[in-house]
Amino acid sequence: MSFGRAFSFLWGANTASNLADGLAFVSIPLLAASLTDDPRWVAGLATVYALVRLLAALPIGVWVDRADRRRILVAVNLLRGVAVAALALCVHFGVGGLLLLYLAFAIIGTLESAADNATVSLVPGIVGERNLDRANGRISASQIVADEFAGPPLGGFLFAFAAAAPIFAMAGLWAAAGFLALALPKRPAAPPATTPFERTGVWKEAAAGTRWLAWHRTVGGLALIGALASVGYMLPFSVLVLFAQQQLGVNTAGYGMILATSALGGLAGSFAAPRMRGRFGYRWTIAASLLLGAGSLTALAATHSGVVAALLLAVYIFHAVVWGICATSLRQRLVPDELRGRVNASSRVLGLLGLALGSALGGVLAAGNIALPALAGGLVFLACSLVAAYLFRDLGRTGFPTKSEELVPGARVPVNPRPGAGCGNVPAEQTPGASP
Repeated sequence: MSFGRAFSFLWGANTASNLADGLAFVSIPLLAASLTDDPRWVAGLATVYALVRLLAALPIGVWVDRADRRRILVAVNLLRGVAVAALALCVHFGVGGLLLLYLAFAIIGTLESAADNATVSLVPGIVGERNLDRANGRISASQIVADEFAGPPLGGFLFAFAAAAPIFAMAGLWAAAGFLALALPKRPAAPPATTPFERTGVWKEAAAGTRWLAWHRTVGGLALIGALASVGYMLPFSVLVLFAQQQLGVNTAGYGMILATSALGGLAGSFAAPRMRGRFGYRWTIAASLLLGAGSLTALAATHSGVVAALLLAVYIFHAVVWGICATSLRQRLVPDELRGRVNASSRVLGLLGLALGSALGGVLAAGNIALPALAGGLVFLACSLVAAYLFRDLGRTGFPTKSEELVPGARVPVNPRPGAGCGNVPAEQTPGASP
């Protein structure tokens, strides 16, 4: 099914960007390992990457709401291309070292946050509310293919040819993504500021998005579940390589096969999510997918078979993709356009904090028993499933409320809600047919 010319360009830009991400996933750590044999410096790249994304998330959300999102997508992809091309030249001529790599990775992480937020915020205005699940499913499928199947082996092959080769390829792909984004429609000029929070400072505007998120039962519930799910995800995945070695008894090649098999589950989830949502609605699709995640991790904790573990992880990734598509589509439906960047950013901050907490807890639990993180992750996802079934009990099949939060046509939550108002006093959702 075609979603129009604009979506094709957005999809193409996102796919090129994700292929570059897949190259980076393999080539940047390999490059770091060629510069130092200290594991702390190699692991520090991931720490810096996560830290800059956390620190930049809220200001980027304000920027995405203030500016033309098309221009943001063009600018950040071209800037990534330029920054990485400069890094590739330095690597090729043997200039710079590990600190330069750290700086480049910090720039890439910051710009990636802006590109991701702008892309998610652009989709509703391009495809419309009816097509959000299918459009997000298509984006997810291409992301999995680029990140998991095409990017890593291509990155390894290019690195074996020359250390700078995959970095030059990354620069070209991000530049191509920037040029593809030029074909997207321009955003209409923003209306004049009508509330005290508008254009009065980055942090005040960011606070408006955070406050909206906190007072909105459905979208706030998605953020809460997302944070808990991030904890549940990182509990076992932070020590998955050790779990594979100690409990499953697989070697490096076997571990790679397990990861490749699990990615197939995600690809299946990309196509299944729109059908499941159409048949069961958001409430039960989300609750059932989280329950599936709980079951797969609980079973993973008990298995000693590499083959069984690969199948269970495929089921887990299937659940994660279905949940992710539904959560993204719901946010896109329910958050007013002028707040999407900030609400996306606030949700992202909670998710990143969950990842950090889950990673730390996973290491602590694994010190006692290598299977404990997977078991704990299963319990976390069980709690997420129960919370989702309760919080989303009034959601209709399309994602809009059917009872207590139903609004008159066109109603919107104010950008600067009245201080002190309770959740029940804030008009939280849009009705079907209201502008996205």
